[in-house]
Amino acid sequence: MGEMTFFLPLIIILGAFMFFASRRQKKAMQAQIDLHDSLKVGDRIHTTAGIEGTIKGVTDDNIELEIAPGVVTTWLKLAVRDRIEDDLDDDIEDTDDVKDTDYEARESTGTEITESPNTKTDG
Repeated sequence: MGEMTFFLPLIIILGAFMFFASRRQKKAMQAQIDLHDSLKVGDRIHTTAGIEGTIKGVTDDNIELEIAPGVVTTWLKLAVRDRIEDDLDDDIEDTDDVKDTDYEARESTGTEITESPNTKTDG
């Protein structure tokens, strides 16, 4: 009787854990299937191999992926890991423009432009 009172809660906890883990796995698998079914020409994706590219063609089981200008490879849809979403909020300025603007601002105010202290000079 004493062993039964110990194992019964353990079995219930283990069963609940397996149930929720199974549910989570089914949801993840369904999300992956939905992704594969929704792929279309023009989508940017990552493959499971870590390659990033643009879809140029879609068939039932395969996609044609452009990984560089003019370089198109064929992949199984199963190799698609995720879709790359374009972030419109990421308006990052070109660093060269920032440096040029900074230089022009210093030049117009008469501020002296010096080299970085980490720069070594011969002499």
